[in-house]
Amino acid sequence: MSPKHFEVEHGDEEWRQRLSPSAYTVLRQHGTERAFTSPLNKEKRSGTFLCAGCGQALFSSNDKFESGTGWPSFVRPLEGAVGIETDETLGMVRTEVHCARCGGHLGHVFEDGPRPTGERYCMNGVALDFRPNSE
Repeated sequence: MSPKHFEVEHGDEEWRQRLSPSAYTVLRQHGTERAFTSPLNKEKRSGTFLCAGCGQALFSSNDKFESGTGWPSFVRPLEGAVGIETDETLGMVRTEVHCARCGGHLGHVFEDGPRPTGERYCMNGVALDFRPNSE
């Protein structure tokens, strides 16, 4: 099977230089930040959540909700912003979410979210940046 290619690609050393150590661990090594550590979990302003790796717009603040899990959660991504894959690590089957532009690992999607989608896109805050709407 050939490796996937994305619009934005960098070598491992360049990713290390571009990202904070924690963002590198999550985005490039499929890590998970500790729950309740991201300031974005409490972000309430109107705006857009972006990929911390490449700046791709991923989620609207209109689709963010308080899940109680300790990670920023959304009912849906922006159209075409993310890709999904089956993740069979840690002895379980989950649906991994990655940035469609750079392939960075963002988190997982679960089927226990609120209406209208019933989905919970549970994202690592360190994998995201926030751009508030102009006031």
